[in-house]
Amino acid sequence: MPSPAPRRRFAPVGEITRGTTNPNRLRRVDRWIAAALRHELRAPAEPPVVIDLGYGASPVTVLELAQRLRAVREDIRVVGVEIDPERVARGLPYADPPRVDFVLGGFEVPLPAGSGGAPTVVRAFNVLRQYAEDDVPAAWARVVSRLAPGGALVEGTCDEPGRLAAWVDVRRGPDAAPAPRSLTLAWRLAGLNTPSVVAERLPKVLIHRNVPGERVHELMRALDDAWARNAPLASYGARQRFVATARDLRSAGWPVRGGPARWRFGELTLDWAAVAPHGLT
Repeated sequence: MPSPAPRRRFAPVGEITRGTTNPNRLRRVDRWIAAALRHELRAPAEPPVVIDLGYGASPVTVLELAQRLRAVREDIRVVGVEIDPERVARGLPYADPPRVDFVLGGFEVPLPAGSGGAPTVVRAFNVLRQYAEDDVPAAWARVVSRLAPGGALVEGTCDEPGRLAAWVDVRRGPDAAPAPRSLTLAWRLAGLNTPSVVAERLPKVLIHRNVPGERVHELMRALDDAWARNAPLASYGARQRFVATARDLRSAGWPVRGGPARWRFGELTLDWAAVAPHGLT
């Protein structure tokens, strides 16, 4: 049975987002979570809790996330958290607790009663885009303080069709402060002209740093240069060209993670230190 209608007993932390969403919009980050965070999701003895924070006007991304992560672990619990009571009410008819539920909340990341311990993964997509860059560290800190040991905040942005996306894997550091680990960039390779187009969808912490003198700007230039050098491989397909581009970046000293199995998806993950903006490590 669906959970009862939400009651505003507290003031959620944050602001109401635009709420735009589409089916399959977050398929790229869902695929990455299922692969990159597989160990974190399978390790707990109790069913892990995964949060879709700020899922928007439709519950579709919550339901898709639950479906995709069941391939990793059947007993996984997914909770959609929204700051807008009307959006929570729209999700409740699709709730199937404890497997899928919806609650009112914001960056404080509340959980439904009986949902278990702290969340193992919090996915927050297209949430911080409307905030100021200076607001990001506090939002990260509040969310990571709610994570289970070893848990991850996956925070990023994508375009409306989900063809371009970028996200940061943020953990809780030894001093309890947010500790970003990596930046992942993802593209729909078909029809891609220049990889730097993804700069339009960089997370808030980076989007204003795509300027000369910043590391992420150097990365965008290096991506385009490597893509251009491997143009002759386009006749073999965009995937072959992108794999060669990723290899070139790694050979040039960029700390590119993974290998062709991930790169063929149009996905590139780098150590955070390679792109961290000046003043934020």
